[in-house]
Amino acid sequence: MTGKQPTFLDGLSASLPIVMGYFPIAFSFGVAATRAGFSEGEAFALSLIIYAGASQFLALALLASGAPVLVSAFTLIAMNLRHVLYGPALMREAGEEASTRHAWAWAWGLTDEVFGQALGALARGQKFSEPYMFGLGLGAYASWVSGTVVGAYAGGGALEGWPAVNAGLGFMLPALFLALLLSIMTRRQLPVIAVAGAVTVAGTLAFSATSGILMGMLAGAATGVLRK
Repeated sequence: MTGKQPTFLDGLSASLPIVMGYFPIAFSFGVAATRAGFSEGEAFALSLIIYAGASQFLALALLASGAPVLVSAFTLIAMNLRHVLYGPALMREAGEEASTRHAWAWAWGLTDEVFGQALGALARGQKFSEPYMFGLGLGAYASWVSGTVVGAYAGGGALEGWPAVNAGLGFMLPALFLALLLSIMTRRQLPVIAVAGAVTVAGTLAFSATSGILMGMLAGAATGVLRK
């Protein structure tokens, strides 16, 4: 890999597309949380501690409907098991010389979009840098938490007059992640994507959306390993 070692500010700058995508969705979550009866502080705590993106909307629905906390927790864990694979996949692309001294800290910020952005930077020849990962993750995290706070204090009726905007916000996260993936997709990766997509659809139709996502994730990972 070529070029200078990316800095914390480079990572912070690279997080801007994620920040622009995260803030309005987090705002929508904050509004939804107060609409569901949660206080501003509780909405803030959900984003500060859980930090699970779209999965937080499911957590909100489960908790608001009176589902046991343990059931809600295990549902979120199942939906986000894919994150366990992000660190190893990123470090494999970074190479054996990459430092992992502070991975215990910056790995907290490895969301779908942060992972996609970091992987894309490595694919374009950028050197792996832990300060860069801190900047990238911190920018995204700060945007999500601050967006939630603003939305929570705006109140439950903030988006009622804008139904089209409210509907569109729900698509922004998958659209952002898809754009990041498309920027680094190559012909060699198409079979992996095809297998993962087919298994996800089949699992969703046969069982549930959560099962489909987990099955697709595992099938895609296995296909990628077998093609190495």
